[in-house]
Amino acid sequence: MTQPTAIPDTPFSQPTDALDSFAPRLLDWFAENGRHDLPWQQHQTDTPNPYVVWLSEVMLQQTQVTTVLPYFARFMESFPSVQDLAAAEWDLVAEHWAGLGYYARARNLHKGAKQLAEIIHETGDFPQTLAGWEAISGVGRSTAGAIMAMGLHKYGVICDGNVKRVLTRWAAIEGYITKSATTKTLWALAERLTPVDDSGRFAQAMMDMGATLCTRSKPACLLCPLQEDCLAHAQGRETDYPVKAKKQPKPSKFSNALIIKDTDGKILWLQRPDNGIWGGLWSLPLQFVEKVNGKANTKATVKKTLASDDKPSNTANDVRSNEKVYETEFTTAEQIIHEWLDKHNVIAAPINQTLLDDAPIKHSLTHFHWYLTPQSVTLDNKQTTALSTALQAAEINLHWLTTDDARATLGLPRAMVKILEQ
Repeated sequence: MTQPTAIPDTPFSQPTDALDSFAPRLLDWFAENGRHDLPWQQHQTDTPNPYVVWLSEVMLQQTQVTTVLPYFARFMESFPSVQDLAAAEWDLVAEHWAGLGYYARARNLHKGAKQLAEIIHETGDFPQTLAGWEAISGVGRSTAGAIMAMGLHKYGVICDGNVKRVLTRWAAIEGYITKSATTKTLWALAERLTPVDDSGRFAQAMMDMGATLCTRSKPACLLCPLQEDCLAHAQGRETDYPVKAKKQPKPSKFSNALIIKDTDGKILWLQRPDNGIWGGLWSLPLQFVEKVNGKANTKATVKKTLASDDKPSNTANDVRSNEKVYETEFTTAEQIIHEWLDKHNVIAAPINQTLLDDAPIKHSLTHFHWYLTPQSVTLDNKQTTALSTALQAAEINLHWLTTDDARATLGLPRAMVKILEQ
């Protein structure tokens, strides 16, 4: 294939005729080949609903469509309007979100629903400007643009991950994708390409292009309506874009997950603090062991935790001697539990001494891998009351529930479900 020889007459790497024909080509492709049956799409109605677009856009951040579909359906069934979502208790929202990941989104969604309900109460309608949507919790520039374009049928520009991949390849943008200069270039190009009168369909078409044709590893260039002047395709370098800095290995964190039971077999569950990992969701008490940079020797760490000469709580006591780490890695509730167990010489033991072959349970988060080793202890009635009293004195939200009841009524992170499935 011959590389385009036209000298660009624009600030971009593509000439004017390519820039002008980009949207018509993409929209023609979308009309014939795009997705038109997603439950949140509004491009085929004259009365768009910004609520469903906002809800779906938040859910789709860092998450695939196939994963989002059942969650979206469940949310719409339980919270058919933004007022319903705003009025819902957080625990119910968290239960609906559990398993979808990136839990700060759920907190922002609930807070944003309250903001939107108040705006509608005061003005009679959803925000009608880009700035108005950007003022809603958890809504950034691209999400606001998507809502304007698809949820209100007004002019709006998007530049999410899919769009950035399409544009960096089509225009052969060489800068690292995370650099501010690259971001500025991509937004300028996205604004130049977005048609004023049909930005909603264009936004949906760009999303579909990135999700179905211009994919990360195996782009279907032969089916692409933009291949004729795609600079990356002309160079045979499609997968070189977007340009990313070499990733450093994620650090690994090791923790014990304490399955503390009462005499009826009910398990202690704690509500996580609003800020931080799994904010507002329910978790087993965790006991930090250590953090390792780079690739971790999982079996060596587990052997250290299970060493017969050590009490299972010794590693946590070592951490406690480092006040800064202890305060960072243990929530208030976990500090209370650790100190109570240590004071009363109550020892949690691994649920299976053969865990070396297939455990700890690995749960990967954005910035680190988390290895969780389940450990169990059963308290008598007096101990259960004493521990509950200590936690309630610190205003800790807690429940003693069976496994089935916890899964049915609490918002549990996926990592906790993994532990319960052992």
